[in-house]
Amino acid sequence: MNSALERLASLPLGTRMVIRYRIDGGLTDALGELTERDGISATLATRTGYVTIQYDDVQLAKAVPPPPARRARQVRQ
Repeated sequence: MNSALERLASLPLGTRMVIRYRIDGGLTDALGELTERDGISATLATRTGYVTIQYDDVQLAKAVPPPPARRARQVRQ
């Protein structure tokens, strides 16, 4: 098992993470909350929906900190 898969297997569900994985024509990233994991894939809840990634396609995986707090909107006077 490569280190990315070991890391992915050790993180608890609910962890915010990024996974870089292979797609046709290259690589892409998914950023979101780890919601499911089984013997062949992991699922992240991203801003645009759920992404299921096969372990065979995983290149990198790591936990990331929570997003920064949104700044209050300033009202012009």
